[in-house]
Amino acid sequence: MLLSKGNVFATDAIIATLMTATRSVYSWDVVVQRVGSKLFFDKRDDSEFDLLTVSETAHDVAFDEGNGINSPTNLGLEATFINQNFSQQCLKKGQDKKVFPNSNPFVTDEDEAQVASVAYRYRKWNLGDGIELIVRCEHDAVMLGPNGEEAYINIKTLNEWDPRAIGVDWRQKLDSQRGAVLATALRNNSCKLAKWTASSILAGSEYLKLGYVSRVNFMDSSKHSILGTQQFRPKEFATQIALNMDNAWGILRCIIDTCMKLNDGKYLILKDPLKGVVRIYDIPDNTFESSDEEEEEEEEEEDEGKDGEEKD
Repeated sequence: MLLSKGNVFATDAIIATLMTATRSVYSWDVVVQRVGSKLFFDKRDDSEFDLLTVSETAHDVAFDEGNGINSPTNLGLEATFINQNFSQQCLKKGQDKKVFPNSNPFVTDEDEAQVASVAYRYRKWNLGDGIELIVRCEHDAVMLGPNGEEAYINIKTLNEWDPRAIGVDWRQKLDSQRGAVLATALRNNSCKLAKWTASSILAGSEYLKLGYVSRVNFMDSSKHSILGTQQFRPKEFATQIALNMDNAWGILRCIIDTCMKLNDGKYLILKDPLKGVVRIYDIPDNTFESSDEEEEEEEEEEDEGKDGEEKD
């Protein structure tokens, strides 16, 4: 059982978000539960935590208001859709699929053919002072090296939605000035790239593969073209984008130490939407529970009531 292996539990996406909190501009939140000596970090079921941001750290970018195709929310949906599809398009189909000893814990045999291919890897870090961190990480693919060795990789996608807003036309510059394209993407999406890099380092991926995807028509967000790809070693890329992992671990340790001092209960870690600070709020234990959990609790209460009636 994983519960006996550590006392702090989270996914790589949540840990990477906490590690790169100083780069984030948009607001986000993470639910943390203190149960005895253990901490559990989780996301809300109805939150937009998994929605990718687009041009979050760009300056003087004019987004559409309301429900326009270039509004922050719709751009996020588009980017998330592209990222999920591109990661699957990069995979080789057929019998060469890498199979791990344990099956995907979130799908049944009937659903396996319809679920996107992903590998989960549980990793442990001893942070000292009795803090043992267990993180569920993800790998998108396995690549064979020149000597037949296996290398795990993470696949992510950068998308061009309007060259006038982004500042450089990928179709004209990607082949001749790829460094300038990447530098512009880094300036506009510093937080997103830092989270991807941190997640890859946490997972122990040998490579981070970036795809450059652009709209076929900049007035239509439903059709896209793949313009190119680029591959990095995560630790080298972290240096290139000025991501100091020692500082990232320090931020995470500070948050964990703060949460460890709290009483048993449920709390909300919220990135302030107006200031560069993170706040922790004490919330009721039944907050953000899904409808399935509520139905199970109601059924348990009904069963207890029936048992009481029978005893009387």
